[in-house]
Amino acid sequence: MSKRLTCDVVVVGAGMVGAACALYAARAGLDVVLVDRGPVAGGTTGAGEGNLLVSDKEPGPELDLALLSGRLWHHIAEEFGEFIEYEAKGGVVVASSPGGLAALERFAAGQRAAGVVAEPVTGDALYALEPHLAPGLPGGVHYPQDRQVMPALAAAHLVRASTARLLTGRTVTQVLRTPNGAVSGVRTDGGDIHAPAVVNAAGTWGAELAALAGTHLPVLPRRGFVLVTEPLPRLVHHKVYAADYVANVASDSAALQTSPVVEGTAAGPVLIGASRERVGFDRTFSLPAVRALAAGATRLFPFLADVRATRAYLGFRPYLPDHLPAIGPDPRVPGLHHACGHEGAGIGLATGTGHLLAQALTGRTTELDLAPFRPDRFTEEVA
Repeated sequence: MSKRLTCDVVVVGAGMVGAACALYAARAGLDVVLVDRGPVAGGTTGAGEGNLLVSDKEPGPELDLALLSGRLWHHIAEEFGEFIEYEAKGGVVVASSPGGLAALERFAAGQRAAGVVAEPVTGDALYALEPHLAPGLPGGVHYPQDRQVMPALAAAHLVRASTARLLTGRTVTQVLRTPNGAVSGVRTDGGDIHAPAVVNAAGTWGAELAALAGTHLPVLPRRGFVLVTEPLPRLVHHKVYAADYVANVASDSAALQTSPVVEGTAAGPVLIGASRERVGFDRTFSLPAVRALAAGATRLFPFLADVRATRAYLGFRPYLPDHLPAIGPDPRVPGLHHACGHEGAGIGLATGTGHLLAQALTGRTTELDLAPFRPDRFTEEVA
């Protein structure tokens, strides 16, 4: 066993959310230890596309968090710039029928009332944004606030900037508690870390960490695949997806769902998503899922039919039943805080989550009301 460590807060999970929690907690004056059983960005973050989106969120607490996070990501980009491959490229949501376009424009009108820049585009204006889209599409909505980062790079830079003590290859085996039930740190397979606060940023494994603390959080894995093409000239200029993507994100179905999401990257390859299914932690390659992704992408961008896909990868999104993350103190276990369950939006929502959690940890009034994100809002039966 290694020498005893003490700090103000232990953050468990070195993905993007954990990295952001460490950064903002440290900048609030707290002594932080960041611990993960694997490497930085070794879980969901490393299997993500790096999306920082407002376009797929309806008015409500998640959109409020996305807008706050977007402002904070802008500051992060000013600090790290090209090192995290931050691209302010915007998004385009495309409708395939006049009825779908009308529904999309109604959705966008509600977003505009909540502070989102959502610009209807039809005809030549749509094809000026994306010249290689399939012909004959009735229109869409342009979201200039959508952004992208390279997730593994961004997480690594947030960790480095936090100056937190980083302990990788350490599995948390127990959440330590005092006789009155309050958190006093964590036990790992490499020794104990003593702290009056523990942050559960374990992503898809957030339920397991909550259970180690004697409480309940019904985080479930939702598997998704991404196709990666050979490097190309910049033929896709925005994040482009079909309007039914929003409905798939909000669905409670455990069955396979796919909707075309296509975006270029600074390095050249085109990333193609998005699939969702609840199959536990099954890492089996799914040919039906990947075929559906390819078919959807070529419907949006016919030129992709002649492009080679060089690889496919999968990840597990941390899913909570009401599609909102758990953020803030857990009233059932004093000293335990949660920052998990962001599903596929964790990259984009990480900065706001870390900022709000740092405010809560230091006793300040949080910039957003944390009530919708309360970790104790679920009953045992929900899982």
